[in-house]
Order: sequence, then structure tokens, then C-alpha cells
Amino acid sequence: MCTGKCARCVGLSLITLSLVCIVANALLLVPNGETSWTNTNQLSLQVWLMGGFIGGGLMVLCPGIAAVRAGGKGCCGAGCCGNRCRMLRSVFSSAFGVLGAIYCLSVSGAGLRNGPRCLMNGKWDYHFEDTAGAYLLNRTLWDRCQEPPRVVPWNVTLFSLLVAASCLEIVLCGIQLVNATIGVFCGDCRKKQDATH
Repeated sequence: MCTGKCARCVGLSLITLSLVCIVANALLLVPNGETSWTNTNQLSLQVWLMGGFIGGGLMVLCPGIAAVRAGGKGCCGAGCCGNRCRMLRSVFSSAFGVLGAIYCLSVSGAGLRNGPRCLMNGKWDYHFEDTAGAYLLNRTLWDRCQEPPRVVPWNVTLFSLLVAASCLEIVLCGIQLVNATIGVFCGDCRKKQDATH
């Protein structure tokens, strides 16, 4: 597969994953789909850090778009420099995307480990923080959170989705980093008739 086609494929995948992260982070702001729990004392710090919106979302959306553009017709067509300018831009964008995905992974991992902030025995706190993530395997503990309702499965599902998506983003940004570097030095391997479409 040539560098241009690879860039387009990776770019489209990154755009999709970044949108998934943005939606997942937006849903974390409304536990159980209810908007009555948006007080800063009722949502965990990891939700407010917006790892999915900023890191896995916007910071990965930019490299995704740059990779799709790098896969298009270059600044000089299929001639001497081919797609090298856009590939160079994609190198820097991909490195930026790796940082964003790592941020998302770190925040989401911490969110899974600490558990949600919830009301238990009349007190709002991180009641699962001391379990070091062991609460994830013991679902009988989940019902102890009285408010917001069903907050534990809500957070576990969405933070797990963010962890999985950010891991894929790191891999894809790394692939595009290598692909774009090859594209800078070797140009686009597509033939002239491919570049005209």
C-alpha cells in the first residue's frame, strides 16, 4: 500500500475514533443520561479533565484531517515533490495526536481506577478509590452508590470505551508518523493516473 492510500485509511480511522471519544466524554457529563447531576461535587475530576473531548477528541481530530489531506493530491501533483509538504505536516500532527491520545488514556485509566464520585452513606466521595480498581470485578459493590443512579456502570462503560479508543489512536498515530516520514523522503508512490482521481 502506498503512503497516500495508507494516510487516507489511517486518517479516516482517526477521525472516527476522535468523534467516538468526544461523544463518550459528553455522555460522562450526564450520568445515566440525566442532566440533573452536573454539579462539580457530583462528577469525578476525570470527567471534568475532558480527556476524551480534548485529548482523544480534538487533539486527534487534527492529525486525522491532516492524514486524509496528506493522502490527497500533493502540492505539486504526482511530480517531483509529490505529497511531501502535506506528509511533513502530517508527521508533526501525528506526534501531536500521540500526545493527545496518551492524555486521554491517562485520564480515562485514572477514572477507571478511582471509580466515580457518588453518594454513599450520606457522603459524596470517591468510595472505590482505595480498592485500586478491584471494584471493577465486584459488581455487588456498584449498587452501593445511591446517587447518581447507575453511575458506576455508566462510568465504567464510557471510560473503558475511552481507554480502548485512545489505545487505538496511539497505534494509528504511530503508524501515520512512520508512514508520513516515509512519504516525506520517498514521496507518494501512486502513479500519475491515480493522482488525478
